[in-house]
Amino acid sequence: MTYEGKKNIIFSLKPSREVIVMFDKFKNWYEKRHDYAREWKKRTGGKVLGYFCTYVPEEILYAVNVLPVRILGSHQPQDVTEPHIFGMYCPFCRDCLAQGLKGRYDYLDGIMIAQSCLHIRQAYTSWDLHIPRNFSYYLPFPNKVQSPRARPYLVGEIQKFINAVEKWIGAKITDKNLKEGIKIMDENRELMRKVYDLRKADNPPLSGLEAMYMVVSSQFVDKREHSEELKRILRELPNRKTGRDVGARLMIVGSEDDDTEFIAMVEKVGATFVIDDHCTGTRYFWNKVEAKNGNLVEAIAERYLKRPACPSKDWEVRTRLPHILSLAKEWKAAGAVLIQQKFCDPHELDIPPLKKLLEENGIPTLFLEFDVTVPIGQFRTRVEAFLEMIGQEDLY
Repeated sequence: MTYEGKKNIIFSLKPSREVIVMFDKFKNWYEKRHDYAREWKKRTGGKVLGYFCTYVPEEILYAVNVLPVRILGSHQPQDVTEPHIFGMYCPFCRDCLAQGLKGRYDYLDGIMIAQSCLHIRQAYTSWDLHIPRNFSYYLPFPNKVQSPRARPYLVGEIQKFINAVEKWIGAKITDKNLKEGIKIMDENRELMRKVYDLRKADNPPLSGLEAMYMVVSSQFVDKREHSEELKRILRELPNRKTGRDVGARLMIVGSEDDDTEFIAMVEKVGATFVIDDHCTGTRYFWNKVEAKNGNLVEAIAERYLKRPACPSKDWEVRTRLPHILSLAKEWKAAGAVLIQQKFCDPHELDIPPLKKLLEENGIPTLFLEFDVTVPIGQFRTRVEAFLEMIGQEDLY
């Protein structure tokens, strides 16, 4: 079949309503995250804590029935942050701050961050100054995670965090509590890994958009509820038929990304995202806590030090590059979309060597710079040209 023939089939097939319904709960949780948190708080009497970075050890929070809710933007132009944060900081961190200034997270009892990049730390600092909460915590997570001193340092910092949470909640966090927090988090991670394994199939039983709804919603919803929904999905997913052509198998790599409109657009014009590396994807859930020696705080620290690294922490040895290449090969990606939030320094430095590595290994790349103020539609022509290039290469 010619490429034009393949393209016409790819572009014309759309999933049926029955197919979409399976992931509706994740989609609803994602879109109504604030309603969910308010209802959870009313239903359980527990506290809700907003966090700015996925290096926050959520195990500690689940140990005392605190709901961790990731602070994300709205993907709408903001007009309230200029007095508080530099305009040349990334649009994601400015959007996150805008959500607080506009009162959309008014249900939070506390906020915290684990040190990652300067931009998102400034969003946290401005939030702390202008939208005060009963509890605010800065966790000084080491950037040089490969240093032999990183482990004892982080163990000490996590213990300080535990002490602060105990004081805030008014209850002692025991080893039994920590084991329960670890169990809740690790079960959810394991279940999402199982879903991702199904995406290796020649005809994956879920789209990249559905996978995004699944992972991002886990950052807002009680993991126990989320895991129950994952178990239900996994009972049905292996035999599911999506009713759409897979098209080009793509990987997406880059900065924070929950741009559902972009994912939907790419998958509509002839592709399927089968794997990813970003902090609203695999980097969030990829590895578990290995509590073998009995010291639970050390085991938690080790998990976060060894998780797939953010570019701000991936030095001196570049561990990200072989990891991403391995994912691309294992999930049979025919191309990679490399995205960067505008002004994101860590990813701006990360993308050139990553692009070189992928292309040297026969995986074409498309680089796109994101800004919440720029409509997604402008990327469609570039995406279509990239898919056409991949399709033509497949013919030879």
